[in-house]
Amino acid sequence: MTNLPSLEELLKKGVHFGHKTSKRHPKMSPFIFTKRNGVHVIDLEATVEKLQEALAFVEKIVKADGTILFIGSKKQAKEVVKAAAESCGMPYIIGRWLGGTFTNFDNIVNLTKKLDTLSKDKEEGVWERYTKKEQVTLDKQLNKLEDTVGGIRKMKQLPQAVFVVDIKKEKTAVLEANKVKLPIIAMTDTNTNPDFVQYPIPANDDAIKSIEIMTGLIAQAVKEARK
Repeated sequence: MTNLPSLEELLKKGVHFGHKTSKRHPKMSPFIFTKRNGVHVIDLEATVEKLQEALAFVEKIVKADGTILFIGSKKQAKEVVKAAAESCGMPYIIGRWLGGTFTNFDNIVNLTKKLDTLSKDKEEGVWERYTKKEQVTLDKQLNKLEDTVGGIRKMKQLPQAVFVVDIKKEKTAVLEANKVKLPIIAMTDTNTNPDFVQYPIPANDDAIKSIEIMTGLIAQAVKEARK
């Protein structure tokens, strides 16, 4: 079982900082401890409790050979999400969300195949047959696909669950996951509706250190489950 962080560790990472009181989502009220200087403070005991449930679920999925897709396209989350997912061998999406990623998955598989073909052709020198202008066009296509589906190129079927850093930013992904009944594990800040998430973790989803600790714990749980 993954070691849970202490309340002190979570405080140091700024996990407790919510949004301005005016931005509070009423459904997050049970997870709010107090307010200071017009900003809500998250109840870290609730965070630890919910984190424990989320990590147990992650381990259960992985032990059953399941896949967890990491999602985080906001600026301060991209590199953190990518590094954490790669460290535990899970797929990730950190670029623009393509509508239909879950609801029309066959189309996404075709895009990953196209990415594989373009990469292979470039490596094997096939592009040299084309003009400079054509090569530039192919390069643009390759980079665009790398950005949108590069992190899921090995994912040939829908995952068993998703981990989301900011459910407001990734609202389309959350809606699609709910549509196809994919369980969601997510950091839920004070301005979000946790009802859209099966395993909400009350936490600051803006501060990089908060994102790092939560994403790292999910990746750690994946590794523990594989031992």
